[in-house]
Amino acid sequence: MNKVLFFAHLRDEAGEESVQLDLAGKTVADVKAIVAEIYGLQKLDSAMTAINEEFASNEEVIKEGDVIAFIPPVSGG
Repeated sequence: MNKVLFFAHLRDEAGEESVQLDLAGKTVADVKAIVAEIYGLQKLDSAMTAINEEFASNEEVIKEGDVIAFIPPVSGG
């Protein structure tokens, strides 16, 4: 199993701070598509992804026990 963390507006859209899903063997791009469909997230494709607290590309493969975090872009002034 893998823990998936949502930050900022993604947390509000998903209605959860974190969820447990079986994502081992899937790429980050696959995970984004799966999570977007399950939780109805609109802008997940523009979110940064971290695996075990290190930023990851869409091609990286998830391993059993990895913690995946989705961090949306931040703006401010």
